[in-house]
Amino acid sequence: MNPLHVLVVDDSAVVRQAMTALLGDEMTVTTAADPFIAMMKMESMRPDVIVLDLEMPRMDGLTFLRRIMDESPIPVVVCSSLTSTSSELTMRALQLGAVDVVAKPKVRVGESPSDSAIALLETIRGAAQAKVGRVTRGRSVSRPAQPKSRDLARDDAHVPRQIVVVGASTGGTEVLRQFLDAMPADAPPIVIVQHMPERFTAAFARRLNETSAMDVREAAAGDVLRSGLALIAPGDRHITLIRQGANTLSVSLHDTALVNRHRPSVDVLFSSAARTLGNMGIGVLMTGMGRDGARGLLEMRTAGARTIVQDEATSVVFGMPKAAIELGAAMHVVGGAAIAATVLDGCGN
Repeated sequence: MNPLHVLVVDDSAVVRQAMTALLGDEMTVTTAADPFIAMMKMESMRPDVIVLDLEMPRMDGLTFLRRIMDESPIPVVVCSSLTSTSSELTMRALQLGAVDVVAKPKVRVGESPSDSAIALLETIRGAAQAKVGRVTRGRSVSRPAQPKSRDLARDDAHVPRQIVVVGASTGGTEVLRQFLDAMPADAPPIVIVQHMPERFTAAFARRLNETSAMDVREAAAGDVLRSGLALIAPGDRHITLIRQGANTLSVSLHDTALVNRHRPSVDVLFSSAARTLGNMGIGVLMTGMGRDGARGLLEMRTAGARTIVQDEATSVVFGMPKAAIELGAAMHVVGGAAIAATVLDGCGN
């Protein structure tokens, strides 16, 4: 097979040099200092994946991304610095059709790859498999939030009847938005792992909270699960469920070793759900590359939980769902738009 052709668009010569050194052993790398140069190079060779910085002179990355998605969609991975401004821009890029986000790798030419550099390689491989198309501009991405019922089911003395745990990776940000937007304000507690770098998950949670009737936020250690609350695992932290006494469930965060090359890992969350929840659990595995979550979902099914997997037709990348189906972990295989209804059916709603 021909190596992947990656176009790196970044105004920093140091970043372009580091990216070339990092990716060049297994991919064909072309670089451009700005989108105008990138467009000229794309005329002679169309890349498989574009790795895009968002803050550049002459033309910003968001404008370039809009043009790509309107004219000839190509999988785009946003490669961004870990700042609050960058994280908000990245959320807009995901709305516009970027398939994934990675932090700029902390690597210098001649040094060994860091965890973030390894994550970049994995993300580009996944993006190359992604199904992308023109973004429908008529869809609202920032409609007014529904009223929050923040005091709903606030009695923490009773464990909710069902707990929902969700895992997603490449392409997951949009299906998660769709999923949470379909949930009522009194939905069962939801704990989510979306493969995403640290600092970006807080912005992602804020974006989801704007349109969901649920209270959506980045998880903090000790958060108690309650109806109407959805927690997003922080980037670079595993999340697990713990029982506090007989009637309270909360979350714990860990910075232990990567699992399936990820932290947070879906398998870590699902395995803890299998142990802690048994048949109280509902596990959902969405689009993403690799196998993270498949074995944990099987553990949940074996423990009596209801398990749901996104189908191939609506997955941006079918790797994680496919792995779960092959293991026999999936009780239900449904389209992205039907996941929320399938979850609520399992809760008796």
